[in-house]
Amino acid sequence: MTFPLHERAVVADTHNDLLMAVSARPPALWASFFRERWLPQLTAGGVNLQVLPVFIDDQYRPEGALRQTLRMIECAHVLAEGNADRVRICLDGGDIDRALGDGVIALVIALESMPGLDASVELISTVHRLGVRVASIAHWGRTPLADGSGEDATGGGLTSHGVAALREMERLGIVFDISHLGAPGVAHVLELAAKPVMATHSAARALRDHHRNLTDDQLRGVAATGGVVCVNFFAPFLTDRAADISLDRLLDHIEHVADVAGIDHVGLGPDFIREVMDELTPPCCESDLIEGLDPKSAIPGLEGPAGLPMVTEGLLKRGLPEADVTKIIGGNVHRFLTERLVRQVAGR
Repeated sequence: MTFPLHERAVVADTHNDLLMAVSARPPALWASFFRERWLPQLTAGGVNLQVLPVFIDDQYRPEGALRQTLRMIECAHVLAEGNADRVRICLDGGDIDRALGDGVIALVIALESMPGLDASVELISTVHRLGVRVASIAHWGRTPLADGSGEDATGGGLTSHGVAALREMERLGIVFDISHLGAPGVAHVLELAAKPVMATHSAARALRDHHRNLTDDQLRGVAATGGVVCVNFFAPFLTDRAADISLDRLLDHIEHVADVAGIDHVGLGPDFIREVMDELTPPCCESDLIEGLDPKSAIPGLEGPAGLPMVTEGLLKRGLPEADVTKIIGGNVHRFLTERLVRQVAGR
């Protein structure tokens, strides 16, 4: 079921790991598998703007991380070229607006934790040439650039290489993503950032005390840069009680972020992972828990992008003005990315 507001609004999803599932197929099947398995879901969900993160499983780290990173970036380009009537890789705000105007889904490539680049900050320019426009520098653990949120107890901010990475990203026009970054690292970025940053998939720590979520001070800090916090739908980050997993719990997080950061600084970063885990987990095995969290746990009806109209309906039922709902489900992210992704002048 869709709703008139959802159909006419820009709907943006800033974190869907579908590239992991698509790239697991032989390259000859990348475009067709995306068309058959993911395009119908994106269309049903009304998605107009999709950020595609490149995340590398532990099996590839460290030796194969860079090779797999390049393979997944190539996968993004191949699936776009093979479905040019439906999707388009976008390199700047003008590309995004042209894609939306042409009725095709705007795709933006992202890196999750700079896999394989490590301290080689000069390679950030390389991946920028390949189309990367959003990136984070840590995941759960430690990297040569910073500590992830699972290492908060170390008290470590960005390393010298991490600071250099931030500056290089700002120079190139790559959006800095603070999701997964440890609390000291977030503070360090907010202190140093000369350009707006975003959180592509983070919920509210005031409602669920988990290190992957952002505190109210962090939410306000991102907003102060002019950035956007995109709320994660992953059920264990929304509540620690299985009985509380629901659309209403997600809407609580969305409203909290809007109340604290401001209505112009909230978006959707669903982190749909159930189907990806089903695709990548061998039939013989159970999925590994993530710090005791079931990666396949999901809000009923929101296991994938086809359920996104539920969020629009839920927000409207809570009495939010249509203008605010339009901002939350994609308007803010569209504005942010079109303003931040500016075609760079050649040269350093």
